Amino acid sequence: MTILANILVVFFISVGLLFIVVAALGLIRLPDLYTRAHAASKSSTLGVMCILLGVFFHFWLKEDHFNPSILLGVLFLFITGPVGAHIMTRSSYLAGVKAWPGTVRDDLKEEIETMKKEQGIK
Repeated sequence: MTILANILVVFFISVGLLFIVVAALGLIRLPDLYTRAHAASKSSTLGVMCILLGVFFHFWLKEDHFNPSILLGVLFLFITGPVGAHIMTRSSYLAGVKAWPGTVRDDLKEEIETMKKEQGIK
């Protein structure tokens, strides 16, 4: 059981580390705020969640200590990470931050125009 527990812990922590490295590379390499926010929110959220799961399995399987607060942390992070990034990028869009010139689609433009028409804003 110890070898299987070690493999499980190392697997989750390694996958989490991989996701965090991808998030860091995305923050360095991607061209604008919107793509960087996507990389930071998705990859780092998954990375930290995997690391927390690895820590949870370590304490549960090796130390024989079941800690539900780690699972609550994973759940909280799963809910708040992407939502926070969505709110920040949407507010940046409304503030007028321009996207990279190579951006192909702007799905939010039509929604904002419709919202302004409904509210009577020019």
